This record gives sequence, C-alpha cells and structure tokens, in this order.
Amino acid sequence: MRAEALPTPCYLVDEGLLEQNLQVLKGVMDRTGCRILLAQKAFSLYALYPLIGRYLSGCAASGLYEAKLGKEEMGKENHVFSPAYREEDFDEILSLSDHVVFNSCAQLKKFGPRAKAAGKSVGLRINPECSTQEGHAIYDPCAPGSRLGTTRANFDPSLLPLLDGFHFHTLCEQDAEPLRRTLDAVEEKFGAFLPKLKWINFGGGHHITRPGYDIPLLEQCIRRMQQEYRLQVYLEPGEAVALNAGFLLTTVLETQQNGLDIAILDTSAACHMPDVLEMPYRPPLLNSGEAGEKPYTYRLGGPTCLAGDIIGDYSFDAPLQPGDRLVFGDMAIYSMVKNNTFNGMPLPAIALRNAGGDCRILRQFGYEDFRGRLS
Repeated sequence: MRAEALPTPCYLVDEGLLEQNLQVLKGVMDRTGCRILLAQKAFSLYALYPLIGRYLSGCAASGLYEAKLGKEEMGKENHVFSPAYREEDFDEILSLSDHVVFNSCAQLKKFGPRAKAAGKSVGLRINPECSTQEGHAIYDPCAPGSRLGTTRANFDPSLLPLLDGFHFHTLCEQDAEPLRRTLDAVEEKFGAFLPKLKWINFGGGHHITRPGYDIPLLEQCIRRMQQEYRLQVYLEPGEAVALNAGFLLTTVLETQQNGLDIAILDTSAACHMPDVLEMPYRPPLLNSGEAGEKPYTYRLGGPTCLAGDIIGDYSFDAPLQPGDRLVFGDMAIYSMVKNNTFNGMPLPAIALRNAGGDCRILRQFGYEDFRGRLS
C-alpha cells in the first residue's frame, strides 16, 4: 500500500527517516561512550522498539506503564523517574527498572533504601535553577516555584550514601549551548558531590538530530563530566529520536469564507496535535507556504466545537477543495502519545512506511476505543 491509499486522519512514521536519526545518536554514543535512552513520553510506538534498540541503550519511563512497556518491548536498560511514586506501584516499578530516580529528598528517604536493597541504581533529580528557555514557561522545569527537581537549598547531603547519580532535565528543543550553561550551574551548586557519584543524566530536550545542531559541543559537554568526575553520562532525548520522521495525513472536508478563507479538516489540533495549542507550535505542511506567500491562503481548523481548534494559516498554489489531502510533517513526536477523543473525535490510524515506500497499517481505531475510555 502506498501513502496515497491510507485512510485519513492517519499518523505515518517513516522507518528510514527514523533510522537516520538513530544513526546520528549512535554516532554520539560511539565517539563518547555515553548512553542514550529513548524518552517514551515523546514517542512510544513500540512496533519500532526492536529497531530503536539496535541503536540506543534502552528506555526512559515516567511511571509504571512506560516502565512496563520499555521492559516488555525493548528489554534493555530501563530508567524511571516520577515526581512522586505511588506506594502500590513501587514494588512493580522496582521489578521492571534498572535505574530509579527520585524527585525529592523526601521521596529518596522513603523509597531509596528499598531500591538500593533491590540492587537498583538510585538517582535524584536536581534543579540547577538555570532557566535557558524563553516563551515556553509550561516546559521550563527551572521556573520559579517548579515542582521538578531538588534545589541545592533542599538537598540533604546525609543521603549521599543512597545515591549513585544525579539527573537533571532543563532543556526543550534546544541546542548544546544551553546544556553547557546548565552544566556550569550544576557544577556551581552540586559540584562538590559529583566525585561521590557514578553517573549523571542530562535528561532530554536535546535536538541532536536537527540540522545544524552543535554535536561537537554536545560531545565536549559529555567528556567534561567523564574526565573531570569519572561519571557515566546518560541522555534521554525523545524528540531527537523521531524528529521529522512522522507525518499526519488529513483530508479537507469543507471550505468557507468569513473575512478570510477557511478549510475544515478531518483532523484536529486539540485532539491529534495538541502541542499546536500548548506550545504554541506551527507544524510544517508539505507543499504550502506562510500566510500570503502563495496565491491562496487558508486558516486550517478541525471539526470539533472548540473555537480555538485552529492549526494555523497556510498558503497554497491553488484553491483548496473538499477531498484534497494535506500532509503535516514532524508528527511522530508527542502527537500520538498526547492525543485524545474530545467531542468523540476518532483517533487517527497509525501506519509505517518502509524504505521502499510501502506502507502498512498498524492500528485503526473505532467507536469502541472511544467508548471504552469512558466507562
């Protein structure tokens, strides 16, 4: 089956493009000795875990279900972090995980001895209080009042015997220079404790596979921790694994005019690409331009009742017609893991495309998937 024959809406992941990203990440691992994990919170298409596992060291999980998925479907290193663990989940998390990372000294004191006794590598997420982002406060773990990570003022050095490593995650779709600045802050606040540890985890948000990303500077940052403190370095990118490797196929349902040309699609920003509204984020659209760049400009929106269910304004060489197919890019990351069925919207199908261009549908969703979530 070719892409033109797939139903819409449909997420389409290109295995060849994904593998190109994995090759870049494997190169960083090979040259530095660091270990890179798939952050499942961004991309959990487990049909591709065997492919990802051929390149990366394992998975990073945000709780019990992701830990279970990583263990079952990839079976390599399995790291888990949660802002707070549920007592009823913790023993199972221990059975699934190699590294268990705590968010606070209170959580470390409560659960750390059990993790240590179970032979797990124990970490603490730190907050170096070094914001490197502008305009994305919702994704800034170092913002004032953040609940994520332990600040130096709240760190209890008496718990060091429980610890094997520090974890921080402060970046969002960023280059290596913000990482360098973050490491300065980590050393300033926590440097005295680093020689007592075995590893450090740089977290995610590294856009390593983006064209122009400063890979040499990233590798300098990795070697800095290796050489100065003899630490094993981990990174757990999510976006970099599947960046620009996925698409969302959609069909124009209707066009209308209300001071501007409008096209209603069979896909929804609110339901199928929520980062469009949260970031905000304007996804790339094949064969289109910015508003006014081409002769015909349309505001593209979804079929839900939400007035703000707007994907954005795009321009085209010809007028849009009902039945036209549009293809959004960079739709593998966060879209599938965050989608929802608001208004009873059907979830998009999920398909894979191989190197020869042939596609196969992994999953299609129907009414029972919607109904089963509600009671």
